[in-house]
Amino acid sequence: MAYHDRSDGGLIVTLAEMAFAGHCGVAVDISALGDNDLAVLFNEELGAVIQVRDSDLSLVRDVFAKHNVLHLVKELGAVTEDDEIEITRGNKVLLNEKRSDLRGIWAELTHQMQRLRDNPECADQEFAAKKNPQDKGFSAHLTYDPSEDIAAPYIATGKRPKVAVLREQGVNSHVEMAAAFDRAGFEAIDVHMSDLHNRRYDLQHFNALVACGGFSYGDVLGAGGGWAKSILFNPHLRDQFSQFFEREDTLALGICNGCQMLSTLAEIIPGTENWPRFVRNKSERFEARAALVRINESNSLWFQGMAGSHMPIAVSHGEGRVEFKTPENLTALQAQNLIVAQYINNNLNPTEVYPVNPNGSALGITALSNTNGRVAIMMPHPERVFRTVSNSWHPEEWGEDGAWMRIFRNARVVLG
Repeated sequence: MAYHDRSDGGLIVTLAEMAFAGHCGVAVDISALGDNDLAVLFNEELGAVIQVRDSDLSLVRDVFAKHNVLHLVKELGAVTEDDEIEITRGNKVLLNEKRSDLRGIWAELTHQMQRLRDNPECADQEFAAKKNPQDKGFSAHLTYDPSEDIAAPYIATGKRPKVAVLREQGVNSHVEMAAAFDRAGFEAIDVHMSDLHNRRYDLQHFNALVACGGFSYGDVLGAGGGWAKSILFNPHLRDQFSQFFEREDTLALGICNGCQMLSTLAEIIPGTENWPRFVRNKSERFEARAALVRINESNSLWFQGMAGSHMPIAVSHGEGRVEFKTPENLTALQAQNLIVAQYINNNLNPTEVYPVNPNGSALGITALSNTNGRVAIMMPHPERVFRTVSNSWHPEEWGEDGAWMRIFRNARVVLG
């Protein structure tokens, strides 16, 4: 269930860091490890702690015995559900401290450095979160079966709708994006903006487009701004994109930098009059982490059948905070049910608190739809976690396909 070597700080640091990550307590007895407490707890020689289920203990011991190293394996204790880290030698208590207090000590230097480097308010919020004994950690709940291939009947027809995987200089994650669409039954075609400029491709021949993440034009004209303006200020491309968005047989998705780009194209995308733009994170830093999001009931064709679900997703951006022209735009989006997904805390409530909301967006907004449901934009990266194995944490029961594979399959179903 968990593994940590003791090479950086010894056994005591290993146990503490495992408890921090697991949001749990620890009760261990070091009697079997030698007589010198300091040597046992702080030596950094070869060794590791592994956590296993009670039901798997005999099996694990058999594996060590098979390799003739069982004599090197010692049982220390167990994890607990409380906020205590307790280390004993028999009946003698060597350490008994609250995990949350130790976590605060462990994170104090980082906190002070972060306050100087980043937004102090966000640094304080993250420090408080680390010391919160009520933090339950990540969880997931899906209202659908991620292993169900709802696109299979359509794939079986042999028809493969074409999706343009749009790129511009500085864009990345296009390979993962193409892989996700390919698995969903699309013909994913790499389309660089120069292909559209030089008329090697035309969007009239595509059923869907996806604008990928990255740092187009180095974001020097604002995140996604240069990319969008290369379309808006080019009559041929403006007309081509406008016609694509006006068709009733197309889908469009913008991820991260592509989200920022499509939001800047809002003037030519029907039903986006209340969309925000995306500006610098409140933390004043680039955020690369896993975050928890909740899917809301909406008209988005990309997110059909997913409402009520919450699950982790990869986040990687420096400018993801929504900024509305007026407060009335936010109110209107709510009234239209166009807020598709929100960042939530580990108690499953939408939040603006850092770092569970990595950019400070109002109401935790992280994904939006247009009014006909055919266009969706989101700052996190579903294409980076469409396979379960790509998630830094996931429920054990998930199979090959992760939770986010569903949006790509939804798109395939919509196109028939």
